[in-house]
Amino acid sequence: MSDHTESIMPDYVDPTPDVGAPSCTMVLFGATGDLTKRKLVPSLMNLAKDGLLDAQFAVIGVAIQPMSDDEFRKKIETDLAELDPDVLNFDNWKWFKKRIYYVSGDFADPKTYAALKAKMEEVDAKHQCKRNAFFYLATAPSFFSKVTDRLGEAGLTQENGCFRRVIIEKPFGYDLASARSLNAELRKTLREDQIYRIDHYLGKETVQNIMVLRFANAIFEPIWNSNFIDHVQITVAETVGVEHRGGYYDTAGALRDMVPNHMMQLLSLIAMEPPISFAPDEIRDEQVKILRAIAPIPADQVAHRAVRGQYGAGGAHGQFLPAYRDEPQVPKNSSTETFVALKLALDNWRWAGVPFYLRTGKRLKERVTQIVIQFKKPPFLLFRKTRIDNLLPNQLVLNIQPDEGLSLRFGAKVPGTIMNIGTVKMSFEYEDYFHKQRSTGYERLMYDCMLGDATLFQRADMVEAGWAIIEPIQEVWNKPSAKVPTYSAGSWGPAEATALLARDNREWNEISETKRMQTVAPPKK
Repeated sequence: MSDHTESIMPDYVDPTPDVGAPSCTMVLFGATGDLTKRKLVPSLMNLAKDGLLDAQFAVIGVAIQPMSDDEFRKKIETDLAELDPDVLNFDNWKWFKKRIYYVSGDFADPKTYAALKAKMEEVDAKHQCKRNAFFYLATAPSFFSKVTDRLGEAGLTQENGCFRRVIIEKPFGYDLASARSLNAELRKTLREDQIYRIDHYLGKETVQNIMVLRFANAIFEPIWNSNFIDHVQITVAETVGVEHRGGYYDTAGALRDMVPNHMMQLLSLIAMEPPISFAPDEIRDEQVKILRAIAPIPADQVAHRAVRGQYGAGGAHGQFLPAYRDEPQVPKNSSTETFVALKLALDNWRWAGVPFYLRTGKRLKERVTQIVIQFKKPPFLLFRKTRIDNLLPNQLVLNIQPDEGLSLRFGAKVPGTIMNIGTVKMSFEYEDYFHKQRSTGYERLMYDCMLGDATLFQRADMVEAGWAIIEPIQEVWNKPSAKVPTYSAGSWGPAEATALLARDNREWNEISETKRMQTVAPPKK
C-alpha cells in the first residue's frame, strides 16, 4: 500500500468538498453472508480511507442469526482480520466500528421491519443521517420482491424529503418472463429511479474507461465503425470451477449466469452511439438501443451461431481437475453448460456486417476478461513486390482482468536494408501509470448509489432486452434432444468454439497470438 494511503487523519478522514457522499444509512440484508464479508464491508472501508463517506454514515446489518450490535461488530472485525489484518490498524476502523448496528429477523416477517424501522430511527437520532438510506439486498433472488414489499409496507421506502434507494444483486430473473415479472413486482413498491440493479463488472476501471477511450480521444471514435473494424471479441474466462456453488450453478449455467448481464453490458458500452451527455439516462438510452439492435438468432441457426460445452476432467499446472459432474452438489447426469460462445450481429448503420463474438466459461486455460477490437487488414498492393508475405491487422485489446489496461498492435519496419514488417505492441496497465488502488469493484457502485448516479446500474428495459437476446437460444437448448459437448478442464473450451470463428476465417485472440509468436523469425536474407 502506498504511503499516501496510510497517511490519514486520526479517527476520520473528512470527505473532499463536493465529492464526499451525503449523510446516509446503509441497510444491508444478508449481512452475515459471503458477499458482505468478501466485498461489501471491505469496499466500505476503502471508501472511508479515501474520505468519501460522510462523517455520520452508518450501517445496519439484517440477517436471521440472533446477534447484538456488539456481536455483529466483532464478527465484522474478525472477517476483516482474515482478509487483511492491516485494515484494523487504521483509525478509520475505530470510526467505522462505532457506526455498525444489527437487526435480527426473518426477511418475510413484518416484525423484522418494525424492528428495523426502530433501529433506523435510533441511528438517525444518534448520527444525524438526515433519514437518507439505501437498502442493499445481498440475498437469494427469491427474497428480492419479498423484501421490497415488506419495506414498502413498513413505510421505509417513502422519501418525504430524503432519499430511499434499493440495490439489487443479480440474477435479475432466469429468463425474459421472470425478469418482466420481477420488474413489475419491484415497481409496485419502488419507482424505477429508486432501483439500482448492480453489476460489479461495471465497477472495474477498464470498463469505465471504455467511454473515456472512445469519446475523449479523437483518434478512436472516427474509426469506431464497420468501415474500419473487422470484428469484436469479448472473452470472460475463468480458471476456477463451480467450487461450492454447484447447487446454484446447475440451475443457471453459463448462458444465464453471464451473458444477459455482464457480457451485454460490455457489448453495449463498446457499441453504443455517443450520448448527448453523460447524464445516467442518456447513456443507458444508448445502451438499450444497442441491445435492441442485436438480431435474435433464429432457432434453425442456433446450432451454427451458439456453442455450449461442459468441462470434463483435465489438468493445469500439474494439477488434476475434476469434471463438472464430479463437483459437489452437481447431478451426475447434468446437462448444464459451463461454457458459451456466441456470434451476434447488430442491425444498425454503424455495425452492419461486423460480427461480435462472445465467449465465457469455467475451468478454462487462463483467467482473463478482455475485449478485442480487430481492425480490417490494409490493402496489400504496396507490398506485393517486397518479401512481405502477409500483413497483420491492427488490434486494440482492453484488458479488464486480471491486469487492467489496454494494448494496441500495429506494424513497423524491421531495421535493415530490406523491407520487412514486424509487429509492435504498445500497452499500458493502470497499476504502472496510476498506481494500484484498493478495489473490490463495488466501491464506485455503492458510492454512486449514495450520490444518486445510476449510470453504471441496469435499468428495467436493459435487463429485459438482455434476456430477450438469449431467449431463442434457451428455447433450443432446453429441448431434451440438445447435446452438450465436453471440453477438458484447463483448455480453451470445446472444439466447436474454435470452429465458430474458423468458418468465418477468423480466430480467437489467443490462437492468433500464439501463431504470431511461433512465426516470428529474423528478416529474410
